[in-house]
Amino acid sequence: MKDFLKYTFATVTGMVLFAILIGIISVISVMGMIASQEATTVVKDNSVMVLNLSGSLEERADDNPFAQMVGSVAETNGLDEILYAIKRAKEEKEVKGIYIEAGLFDADAPASCQAIRKALADFKKSGKWIVAYGEQYTQQAYYICSVADEIAINPSGLIDWHGLAAQPMFLKDLLAKVGVKMQIVKVGKFKSATEAYSEDHMSDANREQVTAYITGVWNTMVGDVAASRKLPVAQLNAYADSLITFAKAEDYVRHHLVDKIAYTDEVKASVKQRLGIGDDDVINQMSVTDMNNLPEKINRSDNEIAIYYAYGEIVNTADGQTSAAICGDVVTKDLEELMKDDDVKAVVLRVNSPGGSAYASEQIWNAVKKMRTKKPVVVSMGGYAASGGYYISCGADYIFAEPTTLTGSIGIFGMFPDFSQLATEKLGVKFDVVKTNRFSDFGSVARPFNAEELAHLQKYIGNGYDLFLSRVAEGRKMKTADVNEIAQGRVWLGKDALKIKLIDDLGGLDKAVAKAAELAKVKDDYDTATYPAAPNFIDQMLSSLEGDNGNFLDEQLKASLGDYYTPLMMLKRVEQQYPVQARMPYHLVIR
Repeated sequence: MKDFLKYTFATVTGMVLFAILIGIISVISVMGMIASQEATTVVKDNSVMVLNLSGSLEERADDNPFAQMVGSVAETNGLDEILYAIKRAKEEKEVKGIYIEAGLFDADAPASCQAIRKALADFKKSGKWIVAYGEQYTQQAYYICSVADEIAINPSGLIDWHGLAAQPMFLKDLLAKVGVKMQIVKVGKFKSATEAYSEDHMSDANREQVTAYITGVWNTMVGDVAASRKLPVAQLNAYADSLITFAKAEDYVRHHLVDKIAYTDEVKASVKQRLGIGDDDVINQMSVTDMNNLPEKINRSDNEIAIYYAYGEIVNTADGQTSAAICGDVVTKDLEELMKDDDVKAVVLRVNSPGGSAYASEQIWNAVKKMRTKKPVVVSMGGYAASGGYYISCGADYIFAEPTTLTGSIGIFGMFPDFSQLATEKLGVKFDVVKTNRFSDFGSVARPFNAEELAHLQKYIGNGYDLFLSRVAEGRKMKTADVNEIAQGRVWLGKDALKIKLIDDLGGLDKAVAKAAELAKVKDDYDTATYPAAPNFIDQMLSSLEGDNGNFLDEQLKASLGDYYTPLMMLKRVEQQYPVQARMPYHLVIR
């Protein structure tokens, strides 16, 4: 009894202390956020927006205030916040220009870089200027910064300009060493996501499609840089072939890749000259966060265009998800609520996904179809809207994509690990069986599938593919046979998808919102709202403080392992993935 009381008292004391700690942290954080927001509600005259291109870029910013408290190691930029900040900077007359500071920058997809670059080019149309400075320009950062009026580089700086390469990884031999073999059934000549586990090199079909889309992305990048820097495309390719990355800073100036060599203080002195202020004056700087914290310019309309972000892997449920994911059960419920909301006149579905669960994709497709009976649905594709990502998009009234969006990949596969050799030969585990029917032990880890079982699975996957084709045919108003011709699991760039009628137009989120308003017949009389809403303060706090927080562990692993993080995650998915999937080759590394 004495021990029981002692342990009970200790437990209660610990819980009370923990509650007090959370309360203190909450009060301090809330006060800090309120003070921060109050301090950034006004733009001073002669201000400059500062865009730091460093760290990673993702579809939507993670605004968790506790990320750094629990040891977050990654600096993550949200494409949504950057695009909004540039737009507001264009609108605010007190903001005279944008200063870009480039560093080690890595975007989630080429289309995201293109979206930022287009936003900056649109900003310049207002007559305002852009100055870029960097000590190290990654290839993606330089592509974005090339739109600037003036580009400066540190005397010891470099520009990474070497072209693009796709580097798929193959784990077949690694799995064989531990006694694991992947049993694969698929439909689609170009459906290559399974090759990483079943082959040791790229198939001819996969090489064909990968060559097509990395060449298309590179041609877009080179063409845009050539137009801004007034350089021939052939010359930019020659620079890449000569590995100009390791040239002297003086050579970058001589080859017109940059305008001048300077240190940070010298570039800021140049900015002061553009502002017409003295050397001793302080530049009024506005960060991306500052621009996003400005008071909304609200039309106060009763008409709302809802922007629903669907990004990440497509999964069946939210249970156990520790990273950005499109959860079928959550998305379908959210879309149903938006459908019932009378203030919402149209929905823009912002999709950035390589696919995932075929089952969840079908459920979301159905939710979109139901939505269309009540109000228009317009899709805005981000970096990826492939396979399952295209599945959930194809039923919309209108589809936009960026020229370098990776989309299509209309195909389905099933991948089932066979652990029998691992169990019997590597671990010494023996199995026996008693069963009532022929297939009672179907799916057992004791043995691989036999030929008859594989034939049944192939038929099942084929049925799923036929359903996928029919959904695309219905949504795009095409014949099923014509869809099959351009399907087969092939990935298409957005600009090519337009030619084969997989999308309706090229453009970003702004064009999609405008189209949704047009279809809803609300013209300029509308406000926008984003969904799903950010987690509330308490949820964010508890999520960050959980000891088994998957985001935290993944961040630590990614920072520690670098390039080796990808194959680790591929191995992890062998056990965790859904058996039947609509997915593009998500593990492909493009550099």
